[in-house]
Amino acid sequence: STAFYRHATSKIENSRDLFNITSLGFRGEALPSIAAVAKVELVTSSADNGLGRRIVIEGGRLVTEEDTAAPKGTDLTVRELFYNTPARLKYMKTIQTELGHISDYMYRIALSHPGIAITLRHNGNVLLQTVGNGDLLQVVAAIYGRQAAKALLPIHAENLDFTIDGYVSRPDWTRSNRNGISIIVNGRYIRSYGLNQAIQRAYHTLLPINRYPLAVLEVKMHPSLVDVNVHPAKLEVRFSKEQELFPFVESSIHQVLRQEVLIPQ
Repeated sequence: STAFYRHATSKIENSRDLFNITSLGFRGEALPSIAAVAKVELVTSSADNGLGRRIVIEGGRLVTEEDTAAPKGTDLTVRELFYNTPARLKYMKTIQTELGHISDYMYRIALSHPGIAITLRHNGNVLLQTVGNGDLLQVVAAIYGRQAAKALLPIHAENLDFTIDGYVSRPDWTRSNRNGISIIVNGRYIRSYGLNQAIQRAYHTLLPINRYPLAVLEVKMHPSLVDVNVHPAKLEVRFSKEQELFPFVESSIHQVLRQEVLIPQ
């Protein structure tokens, strides 16, 4: 149950570690935060002998801690979110709205980690299923459809500071909003106005007005070049070399598009 104490799983030992973050979480607050406002059950085992540990916490209170039969791995179940904080529960939106937020986030996680098998279900219906074989194009097809996946062009570019991998859509395959643009930095899905603009500038006049591309870009760089400790949700980051990064992304995509035959047969 130690993992449910605040900061118990923190990856930060000193202030210098904030400039060398290589994990998605690093404050050690996720488990205690969710356990404080929900009913949480954790079943985990690190061995192959079928023995594990079961922990139940409700509203931050330890209810059960016992040995149990369990395969190797960890199952975490969260039920009745905000059951003990009615003021917070009141601000939950409709089921469809909340499901939309959850689905969108799970899509981004799947795109960020194609090597992990992810299944999202709602009321028995499978909304997303990936096989976890590391094939990013298959994940794109699972989320956006096969036709979208067929319209994508692979991209790879690197310089001394940055490496770019992923896919961008042909200019003749567009979307009505920017939601099809996913940017992943060192395995973390982020939102970046500057990178979004760089992607759109790469298409220049190739896209119709108010139409946007489908793009999944993974940008890798040394952890010291990106500050993820900007916002509690860690969706916003700050780049120390953004003046070099944005033009590099723009020119790399532009080069891929220029090599493609853009005039339909």
